[in-house]
Amino acid sequence: MAKFLVLVIDSFGVGAMDDVAQKRPQDLGANTCGHILQAYPEVRLPALERLGLINALGFQANIMKPSASAVFGTVNLQHEGGDTFMGHQEIMGTQPQMPVCIPFSSEIDEVEAALKRAGYPVVRMGDCLQYLWVNDAVAVGDNIEADLGLVFNVTANLTQISFDEVKKIGRIVREQVKVARVIAFGGLISDSQRIHQAAESRQDKYIGINAPASGAYENGFQVQHMGYGVNAAVQVPQQLHQVGISTVLIGKVADIVENPHGTSYQDLVDSQTILDITLTELQKPGDSFICTNIQETDLAGHAQSTERYLDRLQLVDRNLEKILRSLAAEDCLIVTADHGNDPTIGHSKHTREKVPLLVYLPGAPTGDLGLRSTLSDIGATVCDFFHAPAPQNGRSFLPLIRPHNPHWSTL
Repeated sequence: MAKFLVLVIDSFGVGAMDDVAQKRPQDLGANTCGHILQAYPEVRLPALERLGLINALGFQANIMKPSASAVFGTVNLQHEGGDTFMGHQEIMGTQPQMPVCIPFSSEIDEVEAALKRAGYPVVRMGDCLQYLWVNDAVAVGDNIEADLGLVFNVTANLTQISFDEVKKIGRIVREQVKVARVIAFGGLISDSQRIHQAAESRQDKYIGINAPASGAYENGFQVQHMGYGVNAAVQVPQQLHQVGISTVLIGKVADIVENPHGTSYQDLVDSQTILDITLTELQKPGDSFICTNIQETDLAGHAQSTERYLDRLQLVDRNLEKILRSLAAEDCLIVTADHGNDPTIGHSKHTREKVPLLVYLPGAPTGDLGLRSTLSDIGATVCDFFHAPAPQNGRSFLPLIRPHNPHWSTL
């Protein structure tokens, strides 16, 4: 019986990717991990230090030191930008496709026509820039909180329409557009006028609903993320199901990755609760793949708070000590991230950074796994570990970490 745990510390990057000068110049110099540790020179994270965090970081940012016993590496993002949704799809073995960056105004005609063909009443709202008002309960337009042009929002008043119907509307939008994501969500809003009052424009090009101001998050919030080119049938959970291995998703990953045959602990944010569930699942009998997302680090990055970010890292580190003690000889642990979110960089959005790859497998040879080209290598390794079919994307590094691997010296 074996467990394979992938612990994703959301937004915990270890340095800007080489392509940011061309693709995201606002992220030049970003290093979430390095800058947080530099802000607290006397802080030690003993579990992460032992697993090789400083090895992966590549320099000593404070009193923490490289570990001689670590199996470590770093991983580039293959998806565009730095996105939690696509980062996790990539971890699960999805081959990221190139989305378009385009304002909703360029797609409004096609989306409107498709919704009308499906029988929905649709009204255009706004003057020069317009969004769609569907079924007198749902607004369709740009996401103005993410990188502009990559995400469209479907914002609903769930007192007026069921979430199942909102998801149908979202799928129609998804079929018409090639942006990275369509997010269908809503809440129990007392008056739909709040949605209209929350409409905002950006750069005279984008128009959408300010989600927090709309009231959608306040009561009865529900959400479904619909990514471009994501096929769950070739992802890790489905591949493992074919060989009888269950998948357990805990935290935000459970909200954004399909797992119809496994267990998903959804709508969780509190890190201690998430880590308690993780430890409980590790201690259950039987083989399983567990993927856990720690979201509060990402929230601290958005808030540009190094203090809050460090506090959450210290919580993770304390719980990692418990997790490491609970692992059996046949179990494997990977600690990684999905992108960066450097609270010191000068903006509150995700940063395009490579992420740490910290591996614990009892008996594995120590060493540097190098810079991997995609997060999908993690998912491919999980499938290889359980002798399951490989996912759509990625290259397994299991041969490099098997105990007494004779090829390790060729790295």
